[in-house]
Amino acid sequence: MGNIERLKAEYENKKDRIKERLSQFEKFFNEPYSWHYVSNEMKLVPSEKNDDERIFEELSFCICTANASAEMGLKSIDAIRNIINAENADRISERLKGVHRFNNARAAYIVHTREYLKNTIGFRLKNKILSFKDKHELRDYFALNKDIKGLGMKEASHFLRNIGFKGYTILDKHIINSLHEFGVLNTNDKPKNPKHYLEIEQKFIDFSKQAGIDMNELDLLLWSRKNGRILK
Repeated sequence: MGNIERLKAEYENKKDRIKERLSQFEKFFNEPYSWHYVSNEMKLVPSEKNDDERIFEELSFCICTANASAEMGLKSIDAIRNIINAENADRISERLKGVHRFNNARAAYIVHTREYLKNTIGFRLKNKILSFKDKHELRDYFALNKDIKGLGMKEASHFLRNIGFKGYTILDKHIINSLHEFGVLNTNDKPKNPKHYLEIEQKFIDFSKQAGIDMNELDLLLWSRKNGRILK
């Protein structure tokens, strides 16, 4: 059995869980839920926050996940969930101490981004997201905006996927290593800049077509092969 055939077989074993996770991402955007880390599992839990607050919470999760792990990001948000929309960087950093290895920097990023969104769009995140007609322009708003701290192309893609938008590839180390192993990439070097990110993303899309697996599902499949779990 060749590599592609083995990947397809693994997909058949995991596809129901992968599709369920993607359906949960889509549910997030329009329904009053937020992600919680409960007993080492990621679950959608009813939230009393409004849509913009929930979306910002997810944005903050991705800020916390950059150069860290999904688990660290989830634990970080659980630690600051009830103060994230109002407290200053010192208070948020204090909560993150011992939870996130970059507690000061991530707290500063979150507060700077929060105040920027308040000052420029009145914190109407959902309306801002829906105002974009082009998916690349939507991602660029979060990835290339110097006042939305700590994201870049990978975490902007991660954020948009997690709130229910499709068509983005999250090129973290697990995906890059997998693409290298399958011969899609010559090296396992991470993208050097946005242009390079788009080039690798297109190779990922071409590979998904070759494998006959939807690109959004393939992203979760490859990630789970390295991590062992289907998280976010």
